[in-house]
Amino acid sequence: MIDILDLEYSELESFVSQELKAPRFRTDQIWQWLWQKGVEDFDSMTNLAKNLRDELKAKAVINHPQVDVVQTSKDGTIKLLLRLKDGALVETVLIPMEGRYTQCLSTQVGCAMACTFCNTGLMGFERNMSMSEMLGQVLAGRKYLRENNLDPLKNLVFMGMGEPLLNLDNLIRTLRNLNNQDGLSFVPRRITVSSVGFVKQLEELGKTGLTLPAISLHAPTQELREKIMPKAAKTHIEDLLAAMDRFPLKPREKVTYEYLLLGGVNDSIEHAKQLVKLLGHRRCKVNLIAYNPGDEPLYKAPTREKVLAFEKYLWDKKITATIRRSMGQDIKAACGQLKADQQKK
Repeated sequence: MIDILDLEYSELESFVSQELKAPRFRTDQIWQWLWQKGVEDFDSMTNLAKNLRDELKAKAVINHPQVDVVQTSKDGTIKLLLRLKDGALVETVLIPMEGRYTQCLSTQVGCAMACTFCNTGLMGFERNMSMSEMLGQVLAGRKYLRENNLDPLKNLVFMGMGEPLLNLDNLIRTLRNLNNQDGLSFVPRRITVSSVGFVKQLEELGKTGLTLPAISLHAPTQELREKIMPKAAKTHIEDLLAAMDRFPLKPREKVTYEYLLLGGVNDSIEHAKQLVKLLGHRRCKVNLIAYNPGDEPLYKAPTREKVLAFEKYLWDKKITATIRRSMGQDIKAACGQLKADQQKK
């Protein structure tokens, strides 16, 4: 049985013509039912003949993720715990932002990077997510917003569970489907992929023109990065920055570097000076994130005064810096807090 949500448009076209022996226009109809209308069964495809729907049921399945748990924060952030077809659990987050929602997507079940500040890393790595599973999060999020009369989904950030570039083939397939104007129709400027950074994979991603990455830097020196992100730091910081210097950008685009402020670890003015030395001559902006302590935190949150002082120093040195508003902390949906730790039923 074919997972029909795991087919790109060209693959669906081949399936329709070769397996179903149906005319080409049926591809467009099925595609729109799957991605624009989000149907969960073939019988709902009412403009298809019954014998074609029966053929589809005999040869393919529509695997939407099951929503196991919904948690809503006092700030309006919504976290969905999703159960995939094999029982694996992942989390996705819907973040309200002035009349629209941004969805934070996962790319792996667990994560192999084991960054010391991230709860997902405590899970270890189970497996990569397929294209249909990654896109299924979008279908689930959009359905939840629609059924609850909430604002529409406009932006996507691959900043959930897992390291996207370690699932590169499925990530690129997912991005191509997201960009399809007859399907989910998300333009590249509304999609961000967050990564700790791998040179070869960044080069491949850059060739696609499908998205801009946001690099999880989190330290101004190789030595400190090795301490807090030992696996990620196997890519030397200078090699990583050089790769981003080569990343194709449009005239007004900049590389985003994410910097997680850990209390007493990387949040001093001296660290800010080191970061300016590293980035000051580069075409970039810095997204500052205050650490959100988890259940058993290794670090403490930075003080508000230190966060503001760090931001001011960067601005004074002509580096564009913003402080990311922390959302969903009370439901463990904030940056670094995702951890699908419910027991499989």
